[in-house]
Amino acid sequence: MMMNLSRRDVLKLSSAAAASIALSNRAAAGAPASSPATTTTSIDRRAVVRRHNPTVTKLDPFAALTVGNGEFAFTADVTGLQTFIEPYAKPFPLCTTAQWAWHTSPGPNGLDSQPLQYKNFDTYGRPVPYATDAKGQEPRFSWLRENPHRMHLGRLALCSTGGAPLKLDDLDRIEQTLDLWSGLLVSRFTLAGAPVEVETVCHGTKDMLGVRVRSSRVRNGKLAIELSFAYPLPTRAMVDWSKPNDQHQTTLRRGTESSSLERWIDHSLAVCIPLRWSANATIAETAPNHFVLSTDGEQVELVCQFLAGGNADPPVLSFEEIKLAAASHWERFWTTGGAIDLSGSTHPQAHELERRIVLSQYNTAVHCAGSLPSQETGLLCNSWNGKFHLEMHWWHSAHFVQWGRFPLFERSMRYYEKILPQARELARLQGFKGARWPKMVGPDGKDSPSPVGPLLIWQQPHPIHFAELCYRQHRDRATLERWRAVVEDSADFMASYAHLVDGEAGRYVLGPPMKTVSENADTLATINPTFELAYWRFGLSVAQQWRERLGQPRNAAWDEVLAKLSPLPQQDGLYLMQEGMADTYTKWNWEHPALLMPAAMLSDDFYEPDTMRRTVRKVMETWQWDRAWGWDFGVAAAAAARVGEPELARQALLIVSPKNRYHPNGHNYQRENLTAYLPGNGSLLAAVATMAVTNSFTANDWSAKWEKLS
Repeated sequence: MMMNLSRRDVLKLSSAAAASIALSNRAAAGAPASSPATTTTSIDRRAVVRRHNPTVTKLDPFAALTVGNGEFAFTADVTGLQTFIEPYAKPFPLCTTAQWAWHTSPGPNGLDSQPLQYKNFDTYGRPVPYATDAKGQEPRFSWLRENPHRMHLGRLALCSTGGAPLKLDDLDRIEQTLDLWSGLLVSRFTLAGAPVEVETVCHGTKDMLGVRVRSSRVRNGKLAIELSFAYPLPTRAMVDWSKPNDQHQTTLRRGTESSSLERWIDHSLAVCIPLRWSANATIAETAPNHFVLSTDGEQVELVCQFLAGGNADPPVLSFEEIKLAAASHWERFWTTGGAIDLSGSTHPQAHELERRIVLSQYNTAVHCAGSLPSQETGLLCNSWNGKFHLEMHWWHSAHFVQWGRFPLFERSMRYYEKILPQARELARLQGFKGARWPKMVGPDGKDSPSPVGPLLIWQQPHPIHFAELCYRQHRDRATLERWRAVVEDSADFMASYAHLVDGEAGRYVLGPPMKTVSENADTLATINPTFELAYWRFGLSVAQQWRERLGQPRNAAWDEVLAKLSPLPQQDGLYLMQEGMADTYTKWNWEHPALLMPAAMLSDDFYEPDTMRRTVRKVMETWQWDRAWGWDFGVAAAAAARVGEPELARQALLIVSPKNRYHPNGHNYQRENLTAYLPGNGSLLAAVATMAVTNSFTANDWSAKWEKLS
């Protein structure tokens, strides 16, 4: 039997009883009490997907298209390669990237070995060090933020005889299509009047790219494929083409119909690129770090595999084999996960919403489904020096679970196992227990210094939430044991971070010092933000249940915090952004509407549904949506759907705002130097799944068929 309790009633219960009720009321964290797996009418998935194949008929940087598989990505211009990089450089740099490909710039004058100085923040009478102050150590501070950074693996472009660049004015009659169902990019155009066709495809599971070029200009030597390489930088475009060749070199090791390139960077072997090409083709080095593949036939094929330096050269597949592997990979992706069909809707924005949904599935599969958490721009180009932000991991990846694609979510979970020692050391440094998870990081797990990042806390319960999603998928002891340390260390930190005020009979508070989700309030005055409080209660409650599943007694310290944790701050029947922020809806109604996130991410055992319903209405009425971020619209939509406001959910998803725009390639625009923003895509998918299972698409002008969503 389910007990319907208000949050006030739950707080009156013992912590053990409260946690037990809260977690038994939902089959899965953040899911509705009961939600069907499918509608009754089947969906023609191929038709849904292919009617949104991106088609390009002119050079448009915002239509740059990517082929990839979650571990590797190649972004192309209208030629299907990276031929005309200048027009794309500012809006959408054309890069070749892989999850393993990172570079660390040598620190001048021993900069990389100098200790970082921390700033102490008074924390209820105890000094706690944070890496937030660059004063007096600017070079070291900047170097740590920039390193390691993601690396551009190499440019593939069309060129003319001897490697001379093509002229953009010679390009005409452009017709380019990315077939989402097969992962094949086909680019047709004329070059100086001659027809050209380029096929570009990425293997489904390997860091391997295949290219086929057909044209009469290939035969007469006027069209070839160039491979060129530059020194890696932490900038958006990732490269410096002017860097001296003594800092990076590329060596060609020849074969008959195959060869390999070795990339030496900072005097170390960094990348190996086995190559295979079609018969009668030859490769020549035309300049340092520049190579041209040409043939006397009417077509040339090239396959490149990108491997970390020192790896043995494996057999390289043929172009056709890669094409078949990609088709198999993408057909499996589209047929085994969730799906939604809005074609029965008459609403004028239904087709556009469906386009965003389809392209968001593709883009998150390419950029957010790898072995590392995604950076905001995924594998496209560098944002924040190519590092990922762990507080955003939920919005990049949790939707995979809702869409029935758990393996794509699980890949990046392994990162928490890897960096657990670094998280423990960070907690120890600050005098806390357990593990404090970093904010802005690379594969090494070292938190980047920042005036803001180290003070964020809302990523701390994420690993517990993610572990719970793993357990819901595999309800066995092996799963419990695997994530046991991650869950317990996360909970230990959370309990020790909360501070007891007003003596033994008092309450536990979060902050100060602290930066909230919105990052816009005073560090030294922020206390008890609504979302962080709800997420703290959720995380500690789930951690206790893990102990019970393992046959262990409940942790007394966690129960102490659960029993006395401050209630969610509210005033006049509405939630506030944080305790004491009475002007939430007049002064602080910008940036992320984080007070809605308990409803968007958690079950209603961690907030009062009636209060949240009123809060959703107030936020929709008063928020400055032109100052929101791409993922905020999905937050509002999911929260509205959860509290029974389907019309507001639909409105939220389609708010007209500068940061709720989606390019022809399906990426979410934010600003000039952040033209792609994958949390927006992930939030959209999470919201759509939530709206489907709560029947939020049931209206006069909306109709949805859906399958395998939760």
